[in-house]
Amino acid sequence: MEKGFWKDLNENMQFPKEGIFSTVLVKSNTYNYTLMCLTAGTNIDTHTSTKAGVVQVLNGTGTFKLVDDEIEMKQGVFIFVPKNAPHSLSAKENLAILLCLTE
Repeated sequence: MEKGFWKDLNENMQFPKEGIFSTVLVKSNTYNYTLMCLTAGTNIDTHTSTKAGVVQVLNGTGTFKLVDDEIEMKQGVFIFVPKNAPHSLSAKENLAILLCLTE
């Protein structure tokens, strides 16, 4: 990883018939970058994380609930999630996000 690398995320997006496709792009002890593709109608129930996170919407639409706020997910939306903050999401259309978790 010292030299870095690149990937075309559009080429790596895969939408299963139902549920979630995810692939870890790069991971260390202090960070984790994951491409997640959710099929329309897929929900991720309310949960928390011990790490801070960023969700970057790459494609599609959905709703992200962060504590008490409902955020419209669409291409270009950036969401910062503090550690231990309750959050959930639902995909209205096929939805692709880049999830970044850090210490």
